[in-house]
Amino acid sequence: MLDAGARRIIDPPLNMLGRHVARTGIGANAVTLAGLALGLVAAGLIYADRPWLALLFLAISRLADGLDGAVARATAKTDFGGYLDIAADFLFYGAVPLAFVLNDPAANGAAGAFLLASFYFNATSFLGYAILAEKHDMETAAQGSKSLYFSNGILEGTETIAFFVLLCLLPGLFAPLAWVFGALCYATALLRIAAAHRIFTTTESP
Repeated sequence: MLDAGARRIIDPPLNMLGRHVARTGIGANAVTLAGLALGLVAAGLIYADRPWLALLFLAISRLADGLDGAVARATAKTDFGGYLDIAADFLFYGAVPLAFVLNDPAANGAAGAFLLASFYFNATSFLGYAILAEKHDMETAAQGSKSLYFSNGILEGTETIAFFVLLCLLPGLFAPLAWVFGALCYATALLRIAAAHRIFTTTESP
């Protein structure tokens, strides 16, 4: 819901930084993998019961996640780069809740499982919608120039990162926060499916 507005704010400085990085010879895929590595370090720190330190790595990781696209735009965008970026994002999104569950399975297990299942469902609705949008030659740049069609929803990347920051600031509230955010993820996926039904349902000729 907030991604389009956030992109208008962060894209200009990211594009400028991306041009500088591109001139050093560092490729977009390398930035993607660095961002993923930093995100996994953040998850490891959460597991090690150091969520405040994890915030630093989480922030740098998400900076890299935005910067890889800027580097690609300054050089050459590739389909594989977009594929690698979304795969890295989903791994990071799953690693953070998993770290909270492993840190305290008794307190966080049920809520974490609910949250991860909601991520799985939401990701499926997102990727399925992108496939249908590609088939119907749909395009959008509302959330920046992307290799995949990014359909909007109640919860998007901006809200998810804000949620992860909140979890690191208030780790003792993981369970109630996870139940609420997971429910909103399910709602996002269901609304996306309803939109897909409205847009992509066609009657084939006999």
